[in-house]
Amino acid sequence: MNKKIFVTGIAGFLGSHLADTCIKQGNTVGGCDNLIGGYRENIPEEASFLIADCTDLGTMKSLLQGVDIVYHCAAYPHEGLSVFSPSLITESVFQATATMLSAFVQNKGKKFIFLSSMARYGINAIPFTEDMRPNPQDPYGIAKVAAEDLVKLMARIWGFEYVIAVPHNIIGPRQKYDDPFRNVASIFINRMLQNKQPIIYGDGKQMRCFSFIKDCIGSLRRMAIQENAVSEVINIGPDEEFITINELAEIIAGLLNFELKPIYLPDRPQEVKEAFCSAEKARRLLGYKTKYTLEAGLKEMIDWIKKRGSCPFNYHLEIEIENEKTPKTWLDKLI
Repeated sequence: MNKKIFVTGIAGFLGSHLADTCIKQGNTVGGCDNLIGGYRENIPEEASFLIADCTDLGTMKSLLQGVDIVYHCAAYPHEGLSVFSPSLITESVFQATATMLSAFVQNKGKKFIFLSSMARYGINAIPFTEDMRPNPQDPYGIAKVAAEDLVKLMARIWGFEYVIAVPHNIIGPRQKYDDPFRNVASIFINRMLQNKQPIIYGDGKQMRCFSFIKDCIGSLRRMAIQENAVSEVINIGPDEEFITINELAEIIAGLLNFELKPIYLPDRPQEVKEAFCSAEKARRLLGYKTKYTLEAGLKEMIDWIKKRGSCPFNYHLEIEIENEKTPKTWLDKLI
């Protein structure tokens, strides 16, 4: 059945892939983006689009007229930077969500799918499961948890359905790779393509799982149509191939035939050492299954970046707090 679906952050990595999938399934899709965190070329031609920020209530109220389902992907997903730019980052997460919810309720929307973050878990036993009490370690994670609570509260008051998706470390084609503040795999690839060594914070033994976009998008789409996902918090991403950042650099270097000699710099404040999620709930409710190995996903990502062209990093966001704890890579534009 055709639905009218609205995707915030539609020019972004995740938002554009969601829009593509929804269009292919016969839905009418629109979206907005302020083009700070994505590329305009990511937007499907079939989608209606307006350059707009989600904190603009009047515009969002107009854009959501007749919309059945909202995928709220838009945010500045800069976990590390949020320690040094808490106002900027939390506004893009919490205030933007509050504005979208207000516009959604005023337009009598039916389902609101909120894209949260693994940052909600912070320091917890691994693998992270959805029944754990959130323990975020930075302003970004705190804002995501607060936004989740607001979604739940508004749903109770106004009677709409919601799902909270928790994707983690998604990689693949269309991901912004000229952002020096986030996306470690993209940063590594872009630097190596410029014959520059990857920069690693701390000892590189931080451990993560990386999710390939094509493995995640089906489960995210099913959240819109399956009743068993309503009112649930669901991790989206693999719980296999748990690797260190050092190992990630080695895999990428191998794919690029690059002689690896990483540059090690001090730890970033509040970075969680070990973080990965259980995918058991997604498997049970949404039929989630990984089809891509990490290496296969990284190869597709490398091919896309090569085709688009390596480029300088763009220091496009303000650093609000500059002191001895602020990474020199950002202050001196070393990346």
